[in-house]
Amino acid sequence: MTQPPSQQPPQGGFGAPQDPPQGSPQPATPGQPPQGQPPSQPPQMPAAPPTPPPAQPGYGYPQAPGQAPGYGYPQQPGPYNQPGPYSQQPGPYGQQPGPYGQQPQPGYGYPQQQYPGAPIPGGSGGTGGGNLFKGKPAVIIGAAVAAAIVVAGGVFLATSGGDDDKKPVAQESTDGKGPSGSPSVDEGDGNGDGRPGDDDLNVGRKPGEAKVLWLQKNDIDLPRDGADVYGPWVVGDTVVKGMYRAVSGYSVADGKQKWTLKLPADMCAAPAQTTTDGKIVIGVKNNTTDKADCSDLQMIDLNTGKAGWKKSIKESGLFDLLSDISLAISGDTVTVGRTGNSNAFRVSDGKELFGKPAGNCQPFAFAGGPKLIAASSCRTDDLDNPQHQIQEIDPATGKPKWTYRPARGWEIDRVYSVSPLVVSLTQSEKKKWSILAIKENGTLRSQLVGDKGDKFAPDCGSAFAIFGKSLDGCVGVAADANTFYMATEPDSSGTARTNKVVAFNLNTGKPKWKAAAPAEQTVKPLRMEGGNVLLYVEAGYNKGGGIATLAPTGGTPQMLLRHPESTSQIESSFYNAKVVYAGGRSFIASGRVSASNDKEELETKTMMAFGK
Repeated sequence: MTQPPSQQPPQGGFGAPQDPPQGSPQPATPGQPPQGQPPSQPPQMPAAPPTPPPAQPGYGYPQAPGQAPGYGYPQQPGPYNQPGPYSQQPGPYGQQPGPYGQQPQPGYGYPQQQYPGAPIPGGSGGTGGGNLFKGKPAVIIGAAVAAAIVVAGGVFLATSGGDDDKKPVAQESTDGKGPSGSPSVDEGDGNGDGRPGDDDLNVGRKPGEAKVLWLQKNDIDLPRDGADVYGPWVVGDTVVKGMYRAVSGYSVADGKQKWTLKLPADMCAAPAQTTTDGKIVIGVKNNTTDKADCSDLQMIDLNTGKAGWKKSIKESGLFDLLSDISLAISGDTVTVGRTGNSNAFRVSDGKELFGKPAGNCQPFAFAGGPKLIAASSCRTDDLDNPQHQIQEIDPATGKPKWTYRPARGWEIDRVYSVSPLVVSLTQSEKKKWSILAIKENGTLRSQLVGDKGDKFAPDCGSAFAIFGKSLDGCVGVAADANTFYMATEPDSSGTARTNKVVAFNLNTGKPKWKAAAPAEQTVKPLRMEGGNVLLYVEAGYNKGGGIATLAPTGGTPQMLLRHPESTSQIESSFYNAKVVYAGGRSFIASGRVSASNDKEELETKTMMAFGK
């Protein structure tokens, strides 16, 4: 088992945990100790990252004093408990904090202290970063469960084929109980009732701009407080999303519904990724009451929409909280993390592979992909001074390949990259935040050290989740073998808001270069693509967004797909938007659908596609 260094890390950087200043905090990043030598003083924290809205505690946050603790039981930190600079607390691997390490509040991405006028991270309601997607706030009226009623039309086809003058058509959704065929297509104005209309989203498209392939509006009667959207996932020629009590697949080319799988109750969890052959396991509530647990697992082949195996997770022990779970897929394994217990099943046939390990340290969440990473909470006699650990585990057996333990009091918040491994940690009580890079053998590689003035804005999901946060799935961050790329918080408000991407050397933890976004727009790293950083360029005031790449050496972003200026207001309207780029097409989906009344609900735009 790898133990954290006892020496102090070198001074400088936003690596060590820090207390948030009155402005938005910046992540505490670890500064790498010299190879073969113990670090001296801890790296100093740079300017605090973007100030997210009060985020809910993540998996493993210690429970509030006075409550009976379980393994990894999440604490209820105050809404503004975010790590920030200027604190002199010890760093995550046992070192003293640097001067500029203010940290974000625990939760998605980089928690931060909220201050009046601070940008809301993760899109209008995401937690963990500046708001890189302008969106309408969801209207939360109350909890009510309603049966799914499929109503009129959902897809506004903006073009068909290569002609720019094709008229949009609206498509009706199917109400089949199993995977359904493509619904009929009617000419219309996008309202879904077949009425004639002349609106064409590509009218006014300029040379060099992409086409709007199609636009969808909500066609589901939702509960009064709305519903989260899961996905989208692109599998071959199908883009898939899940919401409320259905998972649906649509043609990437024209948005026509290819299939819909009805669910017996609300969808409540999904992994960030699918298997390589397009299979996924989702969480479904075990009944339709307001006391239902997220304890039923359903495997689905997203190529066909056919349901596979189904299993119910049995509660084991007093602190096995199944109200919120997180799912992650690595290879043919899906893990189920939650407070107090964990399980892993084979995706292909549902066989249980491993469960709760012996000992005082229990996994509460996992990050999937090319490797399977587990975050665990270890039982201690002091709830205010937790002990976490992170491990790479064998997806088939659950056996750890190595173990890394940060200093006491530091909690694992997010995994920004699995390979190379880059981890976010927080100290919720002391409002500190740090980012560590860990080597392939589980030893410390570096602690990221940012410049004093930079504030960062990872986007790690919706603020509506409470304990059911996944470790992975963040955007606004990307990594290759030796470099970590992270977006800064927009540096101004109004029509002139813009930001930049900062590249960090994973061997030293120090910044290598900074690349500015296009004028009056912001950018968000999505992932690596062909050796370059793939970026989403946010739509600005009368400026279409788009997909761009950034060379690993920095410079100016190069546009791959420039979205039309004429639809910039629609593009900007998606709440807590999720962006996917595949096969030369970009897809923007709302992260949550909610409205104040049924009419507005059916006018809510849920997904939009662009292509050449």
